Amino acid sequence: MSKAAGRLKTMKKTFDKINHSSKLRTNIPAGMAVAGPPLGPMLGQRGINIAAFCKDFNERTKDMKEGIPLPCRVAVTSDRAYELTIHSPPATFLLKQAAGIQRGAMNPGKEIAGKITRKHLYEIAKIKLQDPPNALLTMEHMCKALVGIARTCGIEIVNELDPAEYKEFLEQRRQVVEDQRKELQEKREARMLRVG
Repeated sequence: MSKAAGRLKTMKKTFDKINHSSKLRTNIPAGMAVAGPPLGPMLGQRGINIAAFCKDFNERTKDMKEGIPLPCRVAVTSDRAYELTIHSPPATFLLKQAAGIQRGAMNPGKEIAGKITRKHLYEIAKIKLQDPPNALLTMEHMCKALVGIARTCGIEIVNELDPAEYKEFLEQRRQVVEDQRKELQEKREARMLRVG
């Protein structure tokens, strides 16, 4: 064997193996990881011990309110161990919680589903900046991104919010949402009649 081949062989040994496996990206409700579908099969395909993962996830999220969706990133190593990274709840979830609504607008830009103040927006931006993907963003960039997300959800950002007026707005909005649900249900039933 030549000297060059020998050096190449020793050089290969010094470098760590590159992990080409993909990261598992999923949303798991806080404190509610169970071995059943859809989480169980996703973990099983990657050779992760499902029971140990569920126990670890539930232990790490026990301080949070149960049921909050948490984006998770799971990287699997070659010895079937895993690195679990839990991010803060999605921005849409936080914006809807701040606005006090269950769902966004069906026609964003044409209807307003809820309202939040600039202070709410700033507080949500502080929470989202703690996530690893947003670590390099400034507060201004994060706020601009959240303004765009709020606009797509139909959430209006205002300077001040009067609680009595907002309660009245939410009551009116509840009726609009109910009408929209009935309309969607009628469209589904009409489609079923055409197909059947």
